[in-house]
Amino acid sequence: MRAVVQRVAEAGVRVDGELVGAIGAGLLVLLGVAAADGPEEAALLAGKVARLRIFRDAGGRMNLALPEAGGKALVVSQFTLCADLSRGNRPSFAPAARPEAAKELYEGFCRELAALGLAVEKGVFGAHMEVRLLNDGPVTIVMDTAVWR
Repeated sequence: MRAVVQRVAEAGVRVDGELVGAIGAGLLVLLGVAAADGPEEAALLAGKVARLRIFRDAGGRMNLALPEAGGKALVVSQFTLCADLSRGNRPSFAPAARPEAAKELYEGFCRELAALGLAVEKGVFGAHMEVRLLNDGPVTIVMDTAVWR
């Protein structure tokens, strides 16, 4: 499971011109689910995201996690994070999970975040989405559960 996590001042996602999820200060999580991923990866990644200390404390140091900072998470599915470019310039998405399995793990990841005390907004799985954000910092972290195993 791969995620691009961005600290944002605000972020929102629209589908067909309709706002379906929005947050103020918090984390925008672009989430890619690979075919080899399962519930364990969803739980592992959710825990890392929830405890990621990239918000400023009273001293101005990046020392607080999202629950301590009082922000929300906006989670957007993005199968293109699983692209394979090893054979040229046209990406292969064969490493990505099938849509049914990916949707279940995406929803499971969101449930894990909520169980860890985070307020979670979501995009619409499988839809063409417009994501807008105001990056704060900028602070962008790439996370991959395959690297941690």
